[in-house]
Amino acid sequence: MSESSGYFVAAGEGFEPQAIAASQWSSDQVVGPALCGLLARELENLHGGGGLVPVRLTVDLFRPARMHRLAVTTRIVREGKRIRLADATVMQDDAPVARAALVFLRPAEQPPGVIWTRDHEPVPPDPGMARPPGDAPLWSSDASGDWSAIPSRHEDSSRKRTWQRPLDVLAGEAGSPFVRAAMVGEQTSMVTNWSDAGVAFINTDLTLALARMPIGPDIGVEADNHLGGNGIAVGSATLFDRHGSFGTGLITAVANAGRRITARRLDEVVGAAERAAAF
Repeated sequence: MSESSGYFVAAGEGFEPQAIAASQWSSDQVVGPALCGLLARELENLHGGGGLVPVRLTVDLFRPARMHRLAVTTRIVREGKRIRLADATVMQDDAPVARAALVFLRPAEQPPGVIWTRDHEPVPPDPGMARPPGDAPLWSSDASGDWSAIPSRHEDSSRKRTWQRPLDVLAGEAGSPFVRAAMVGEQTSMVTNWSDAGVAFINTDLTLALARMPIGPDIGVEADNHLGGNGIAVGSATLFDRHGSFGTGLITAVANAGRRITARRLDEVVGAAERAAAF
């Protein structure tokens, strides 16, 4: 995979999705991480700065974005000394397909006191297992006890986690730490909805809350909880890097069992990508 590869290329005032942006749910649908990354990029580039940092991104994925040109519009909702709110909308064929809201806050001195937190830190894979951007992500589960790029080794009913070095959103443009967190954070749906029979829920949103920006090119997501009933699921996960946990992901999802994604199917995708990279 070329280092200049990205999910989109600039096309006038819009963006053209590349083949790598296609979802596993449909070859004519843009994958969730690409849309989350694009919305994060536009909001950060157009409305970031001034000493405020992005801390909470909420993305609503309410209509499939198809594999052709789209555009993003943004606006400031609130401008204050300690807080800034901005919105963005992905437009395609004169209709909205996704939207996002981003909260910026001004950092301050950390107050004193000891506060309860989760009783263990997620453990990244060995540094020697690092993979280039765009290569198959690493997966792990409590039952398997190891990391590998072969999804079927982890299709079980235990806690899941992933470790990824994402592609750039825009070809030839290195993604910021915030944009990379938005892309990998969308995998909260994968790690929380992956059962011993595959993934049968498709997420309709992502909320990403960040205490700090990720450090380094690789980001992990470890499932914290899955709640389900009546074909609706809620999942939460912890985002981490080699310096510890730095954020939380939250998604809601709807059952999509008729188009369930199995680990065997994902194995085939990984195999095809590796064969293509060999030529």
